[in-house]
Amino acid sequence: MSDDLCLLSAVDLRARITRKDVSPVEITQAVLARAERLQPELNCFITLCGDEAVAQAKLAERRLMAGEPLGLLHGIPFSVKDIVSTKGVRTSFGAVPYKDNVPDQDAVAVARLRAQGGILIGKTTTPEFGSKCLTDSPLFGRTRNAWSAERSSGGSSGGSSGGAAVAVASGIAPLAVATDGGGSTRIPAACNGVVGIKQSNGVIPHSQVQDAFGNQTYVTPTTRNVADTALMMQAMAGEDPSDPWSIGVPVPDYLDLAAPRSDLRGRRVLFCLSPPGRPVTSDVAAAFKASLDRLTSLGAELEEFSGDGFDIEPIWRAINHTVWRTRFEKLAADHPDDLSPTFLKQLALAAQVSGVEYQQAMFDRTALFRRVQSLLARGDLLAMPTLTRTALPIDQDLFGTIDIDGQSFDSVRPHWFPWTMLFNMTGHPAVSIPAGFGGDGLPIGLHLVGRFRADGELLRVAALFEEASNLLDRWPALKS
Repeated sequence: MSDDLCLLSAVDLRARITRKDVSPVEITQAVLARAERLQPELNCFITLCGDEAVAQAKLAERRLMAGEPLGLLHGIPFSVKDIVSTKGVRTSFGAVPYKDNVPDQDAVAVARLRAQGGILIGKTTTPEFGSKCLTDSPLFGRTRNAWSAERSSGGSSGGSSGGAAVAVASGIAPLAVATDGGGSTRIPAACNGVVGIKQSNGVIPHSQVQDAFGNQTYVTPTTRNVADTALMMQAMAGEDPSDPWSIGVPVPDYLDLAAPRSDLRGRRVLFCLSPPGRPVTSDVAAAFKASLDRLTSLGAELEEFSGDGFDIEPIWRAINHTVWRTRFEKLAADHPDDLSPTFLKQLALAAQVSGVEYQQAMFDRTALFRRVQSLLARGDLLAMPTLTRTALPIDQDLFGTIDIDGQSFDSVRPHWFPWTMLFNMTGHPAVSIPAGFGGDGLPIGLHLVGRFRADGELLRVAALFEEASNLLDRWPALKS
């Protein structure tokens, strides 16, 4: 019975808790037991909060039995990526110099989940400061893919949430707080067969970011299904004084908007397989075609758009790596032996970006926003594959080559995820949803992009696609 509880969605758990069919204590103990059992196999947690979580669950049970008002997430376990601050719980940023760092306050998004009754069960793995598309670090080692020990859990350009996606995919708490700096939520979601959204800029406040005005990183939900993503967004969204882009942004009823009602008649989807020079594997291409057919069957009109001019990794890198250099140059000088060679190499590359080049990249970012706006004036949504291939080998080198159907390419970022970084820079909502499996048995994701701050409509389309795909009953086979 305990593992059965772990495989239920947060929406289902919420209904059962409200009916008093199941206790928050039962759920929390089941999730913690599964986390401890699978941790040696998956290595997706850096900290588990067993005693604190059970204590919170007992308090949640007392409040339930006393008939007190319940929050949206009352008694539901969640995890938080180890780059997002959690009061009283170690937040190491995946980096040895911060291995004993314990914040004195929660990030706003975490505080809101707790205020709605959510129970923090632990911190999930991230590479040093979320700085690469592979979830490993000198502090904890490698996090494996939920579906294969031979493959990476994924990551991103800046903010890898591999541990978060693996925890959700393997049934360790239905909700995970992730971050996305260039695809860090959506890439692991695609690699592990779960739902990862990067919401519109300002929808969920980011209280930790240092450059709030030029920000392109997001605190995000990762879940197994779209309804649970809507539930998390409902709890996390809303303005906060710490984030200027959040001020004045209303909070709609995401749970209602994300229901898979009606169809896609009258909706135009603009699609593109990849930018020129960025090949995709045959199984990703086949899954993408099947996904487009599914959207058509739901009533959508399709129109192809050109990927010319969307080779944007150099723009993203000029902005992102300059931020990293500003944040971490002194840390690297003080702790050169504690940080990985890959992280130090990225900082060194950032030194080559001049102030003029940085500002030109910011100009280019504005031009990209306007170009995406013009596309979304023609169509209601954009569609493309999340990744050009399934999960990379677990020992992949960020500065090594990437294999795509037997062809070898230099530079992992632009060849593996040419689309995700774009929408960090423009701020449009983008979601990766499961779209099938490759010939290697590993998940493939569909990347859908909505109009600026039309997150609710993007969730509705994703929910319709999810309902038509019938993939939710499939779970990874784990040894433990």
